[in-house]
Amino acid sequence: MISKNDLGRPSLPSMAWQALPGGDADRDDAMEAIRLMASGGDARIVLDPVTGLNAYMSAPYPRDCLAYASSTANDVSPAGFAQALAALRADAGSYAARLDTLRDRIRAAYGVAADHAIAFAPSGTDLEYVALAAVRGRGPGGIHNILLGADEVGSGCIHSAHGRYFARETARGIAVVPGDEVDGIGPVALADVAVRCGDGLARSSAEIADAIAAEAEPAIAAGRHVLVHVVHGSKTGLILPEMSEIRALKARFGTDVSFVIDACQARITSSSIAAYLALDAMIFLTGSKFMGGPPFSGFAILPAGVAQNAASVPTGFADIFRRDEWPREWAGRDVLMREDNFGLWLRLEVSIFELERWQATPMARIEGVIAAFRDAVTERIVTPLGLSKVVAYPPGHAETAENHPVAMRTLVTLDISSLPAIRSFADAQTLHRRMADAGIRLGQPVKSVRMADGGWGGTLRIGLSMPQITRLAQCEQDEAGRMLRADMERIADAIRSHAMTPE
Repeated sequence: MISKNDLGRPSLPSMAWQALPGGDADRDDAMEAIRLMASGGDARIVLDPVTGLNAYMSAPYPRDCLAYASSTANDVSPAGFAQALAALRADAGSYAARLDTLRDRIRAAYGVAADHAIAFAPSGTDLEYVALAAVRGRGPGGIHNILLGADEVGSGCIHSAHGRYFARETARGIAVVPGDEVDGIGPVALADVAVRCGDGLARSSAEIADAIAAEAEPAIAAGRHVLVHVVHGSKTGLILPEMSEIRALKARFGTDVSFVIDACQARITSSSIAAYLALDAMIFLTGSKFMGGPPFSGFAILPAGVAQNAASVPTGFADIFRRDEWPREWAGRDVLMREDNFGLWLRLEVSIFELERWQATPMARIEGVIAAFRDAVTERIVTPLGLSKVVAYPPGHAETAENHPVAMRTLVTLDISSLPAIRSFADAQTLHRRMADAGIRLGQPVKSVRMADGGWGGTLRIGLSMPQITRLAQCEQDEAGRMLRADMERIADAIRSHAMTPE
């Protein structure tokens, strides 16, 4: 069991105390779990002493609110919090032993072979450093990193994918300057390939592949190794480029190009993971989105041989990572400090617990819940409010979305720009905050609707999480549908109310 310490406890609102166990000992353990899960990350993870919430208006404890915000950040489910308490009370060994156990559980959950190494990171943004380290030294001119749709994967990734710090403080509590280079990575050139055109419509897989090739050719000629990002589940549910284009790019450029799959939303199936690993692609996932764990945590699944053959861990990573978070076979790992981050471990513990529950749920029940969810969104929000959905496919390619893995159907992006009071993107941001303050949390707005005046229109995202699906799958189909319709009606009423009420 992890010993208590005197680092202080978060000040929690009354709603949080209602969710905690009743006895004094239980409450002490619960407060320690909350303190740990809100530690060991950058400033985004810190809980506000007044609200008890982090920068994403979520918390590492169950709350009495209506939340369909898995595309942004979750609160912890009651079952997940119970798992955190059980894990905290157990004698699970050293930090290294705990992470090794999680590695085994992740491999088992996704059916990944033991020779695929796993690296952990305090957030999805930090995972970008893992990919840069994996390909460092493969080209005499450095790395040419091709990022896809920066607006649809996270703003901080622009810095970390460039080999630079993205916040004022790292997860180790080291003060840094955003935009400064992380020592030891070497030169990194960054290109951003848009996944949507200027009108906000999704670009085709072929267009994306052509844009990647146009970036790769001159970079290779200049002696740089090309790192290509593939988006498997953007903020609006896009998967680009498709597998056929990835294979074609790999055949064309060979070992001059490496691929990393940004599946940080975790809306990905075991079969997709196996297919990407078969193409020697690295895969990024986080436990805090669809997986349903507390913010923030991340892990990279690496193809066999990548960790063994990588150059030494960059010296600057000592400010960001702990030693046991990196695979043992990675050269130069001892540059990292041997210290514990039990906050990261506990967040991952909850996330993998939710992943295992999801994987154990019969697919027929999962599909039934997702179908009921999509019907409820249409019947109770889209149709009554006269809204439209932002589609996750290029014009004329509706079959693309129909072939997406089932997990991708758990996210709906609403175009709310037709509502006069919330037409703009800024209006939607205000609406999102006001709804959250009123106890209804949805996914943050994303720029995917272009207005006639050239500005970005308002959007909101409604997403299921693994724990929500697991819970609903235990109900009778009619009951699950009734519960979802009731929730969507509450969301529709809140949109009406807040959209028509002045700030």
